[in-house]
Amino acid sequence: MPAASSRTTAVSAVVTAALAAGLLTGAATTSASASPSASPSADGQVRIHDIQGTTRISPLTGRQVSGVAGIVTGVRTYGSKGFWFQDPEPDADPATSEGIFVYTGSAPTVSVGDAVTVSGTVAEYVPGGLSSGNQSLTQISKPTVTVVSSGNALPAPVTVSERSVPSRYTPEGDPAAGGSIDALPLVPSRYALDYYESLEGMNIRIGTSRVVGATDPYGELWVTVKPHENASRRGGTVYGSYTAQNTGRLQIQSLAPAAEQPFPSADVGDVLSGTTEGPLDFNQYGGYTLTARTLGTVTDKGLARETTRKQRGGELAVATYNVENLDPGDPQEKFDALAAAVVDNLASPDIVALEEIQDNNGAKDDGTVAADRTVEKFTAAIVAAGGPAYEWRSIDPEDKKDGGEPGGNIRQVFLFNPARVSFTDRAGGDATTATDVVRERGRAALTLSPGRIDPANAAWKNSRKPLAGEFGFRGRTVFVVANHFASKGGDESIVSQHQPPTRSSEVQRHAQAEVVNTFVKKLLNVQKNADVLVVGDINDFEFSGTTKALTAGGVLYPAVKSLPRPERYSYVYQGNTQVLDQILTSPSIDGFHYDSVHINAEFADQNSDHDPQVLRFRP
Repeated sequence: MPAASSRTTAVSAVVTAALAAGLLTGAATTSASASPSASPSADGQVRIHDIQGTTRISPLTGRQVSGVAGIVTGVRTYGSKGFWFQDPEPDADPATSEGIFVYTGSAPTVSVGDAVTVSGTVAEYVPGGLSSGNQSLTQISKPTVTVVSSGNALPAPVTVSERSVPSRYTPEGDPAAGGSIDALPLVPSRYALDYYESLEGMNIRIGTSRVVGATDPYGELWVTVKPHENASRRGGTVYGSYTAQNTGRLQIQSLAPAAEQPFPSADVGDVLSGTTEGPLDFNQYGGYTLTARTLGTVTDKGLARETTRKQRGGELAVATYNVENLDPGDPQEKFDALAAAVVDNLASPDIVALEEIQDNNGAKDDGTVAADRTVEKFTAAIVAAGGPAYEWRSIDPEDKKDGGEPGGNIRQVFLFNPARVSFTDRAGGDATTATDVVRERGRAALTLSPGRIDPANAAWKNSRKPLAGEFGFRGRTVFVVANHFASKGGDESIVSQHQPPTRSSEVQRHAQAEVVNTFVKKLLNVQKNADVLVVGDINDFEFSGTTKALTAGGVLYPAVKSLPRPERYSYVYQGNTQVLDQILTSPSIDGFHYDSVHINAEFADQNSDHDPQVLRFRP
């Protein structure tokens, strides 16, 4: 945190004069348990830093304040409408913010540079609601606003940089408060979240910064002010553990409506050049966000989509690819782009496990569960792109029993190239019948192929059931289990008021991993050297408890760990480059080549939000 003197700015002459003349006075309101920072300043006037206080919760929450003075630093006319204003006379306490958001509910009538007084109710607004676990945003609601003058110089911005942001992310929550950090005194020199909170609502600035989260459909991107923090070789910032949250990340939005000023398109590794300046907000979808009044320009660094090498004659190539709710109603361009990726970027793998294949009419909820039109449209697009004539196997789910987009009935599908791979069909598999493992001529075999693994188990409630298949390659049997584990929906974010945040969704994924692990153990108990691949959208990290449960007993190895740490990722979320998609190998598969093929997650223009994974080995 910069010394208090670095936040001191030239005081607006108009505001100073108004204060001296008593024009901005108002009844000072304090709470019975107010901290010293909640008391009125020496002149008897409640100031913004009195409202913000030295913790995340205002000591004046629920109280009326009058005549709070400052200069407008940003106006938002869309979404949560209102404006930010800031006291040009900061106190000497680095923990107290000098800026605050005023929620008007309709388009504000003030302009940047106006000196104003605001009366209203101090409130703590929790983006996403109390159940989200999010931190709250201190604001003034139901305001009465008086413009004293216009055209005033703005308080000089605080520069947020590699040097100013602490390396530790957050303090531990108070056990007596359910793990909340809300009531803890802010220590902005020690913790990054405390540092950002101490600037909530204030005018801040960043210099030229690398983009670590591509522009999304909502007009947002992510940058890092710490260029060397867990950097990937392609320009991202790798999330490598629950204690490596990457402190330099900031979300960037523009205060200008998109109709007036289109938001720039940027990919990971591009650079937001020049100065980006505006108030620091806190929102539901990313936490601390620089709402740019002045937005830098994007410098294109030319990030290219990767291409993996083709498998050699004796190698079996197995891929997994989440194709993001693919259904026949999607534009042909999406089918063509996904197909071209399979042929060109993935080099036409022998086996492709697909996730998020929807039924034949997509999200229309009319009881349809078959997906033959979806798959056949996709395989035809692959042939048109110059790829093999893939055959496919899958099992239709029960209607509305596997989660995902309502009505979509997503499921996993195996594609395989019959010119190189055979599929061992063992009839009887359906949505509710479990496949099992038997010994056949001294080797492991499935009772149903394709078949679902323990579909009646409570672990799969409202979630996709694993699809198991038995393949043949050069006289060797290979078992592939295609998965799409429960999503992270319901988890608290890493900027939660609870630290560490609650990850409620992982309970189900842990149970799912245990079921799959048990099934793999059955295969290996029958045939110790069986070749087993567990693939798919695991929806969890390589260091997670889910992965530990999958690998328990040494029956599987997360192949992504064979990559250097800066290359371990398949997804980008809130500027964190991370692993969600995995291929895990049984012990007999010890000489493999793994590739996370980066063609989507780092780009503003995406055909899916996931990167496919490919593993090649010699059975």
